[in-house]
Amino acid sequence: MPDDVEAKNTDRSSWPIRVTRLGDDSEDALDTTAEQRLAMMWELVTQAWAIAGRAIPDYDRAHTPVRKVSRRDLEE
Repeated sequence: MPDDVEAKNTDRSSWPIRVTRLGDDSEDALDTTAEQRLAMMWELVTQAWAIAGRAIPDYDRAHTPVRKVSRRDLEE
């Protein structure tokens, strides 16, 4: 397996992950709302595409270019 693939397959089970639902403004939530975090990500996306000198793709979800790969496929 090439080094870059091995790096992507590192065990991430110990990473601290917290699921926060839209509208969750509980004291346990982060300092920002989910809506604010999504807005921040959109700003990063638009900046990244601008830096790349490319237009943000405009297609519906059904035509999004993705490839589904199962974990089992990665282990082979």
